[in-house]
Amino acid sequence: MPRRFLRRLLPDHATLTKNAFLRRYAHWFAHPNLWHLNRHSVAGGVAAGMIGGLIPGPLQVITASLLALGFRVNLPVAVFATFYTNPLTIGPLYWVAVQLGSFITGLGGGAHVPPMPGWSGLTLLEWTQAMWHWMLSLGMPLLIGLPVLAALLAVVGFFAVHGIWRVYIWLALRKRARRQHRRSSWPQ
Repeated sequence: MPRRFLRRLLPDHATLTKNAFLRRYAHWFAHPNLWHLNRHSVAGGVAAGMIGGLIPGPLQVITASLLALGFRVNLPVAVFATFYTNPLTIGPLYWVAVQLGSFITGLGGGAHVPPMPGWSGLTLLEWTQAMWHWMLSLGMPLLIGLPVLAALLAVVGFFAVHGIWRVYIWLALRKRARRQHRRSSWPQ
């Protein structure tokens, strides 16, 4: 993977120790795998982020961070991977989760999904409460579908990173071999 690009984009352990709020928790972030940019750590970070991303509300980053700390995978990648969910994608993802849960449980056979609450005239607290009541109205299909969808996305993300990383390495080695072949075939 393009490590230089990722290193510029992602924070490191030193950045966290400079943060006044996180300084007291710095010992939790000391494990080297939390910061390594290797295939296994990044793939695990993406999987943790995929799971954390489907948790409602502001708990996404916290969940992804705890999973990254627990499984010793790349922490910044896990946090960054949670951003696949946003106000535009959360509705369709929850719809897929409800449909998946309906299929697994056999309840509601393609359950009717009530309309998602809009932002018009609502404060953040009112919208959060409306979102919570909307999720409760979906019931068992959502309760079953969300963890299943999170697990599926985590597995797909994990293996996608492994595959993309391998293709990148293969292409880089091939490019290097071509360069060496050209150098060795030049007349001297």
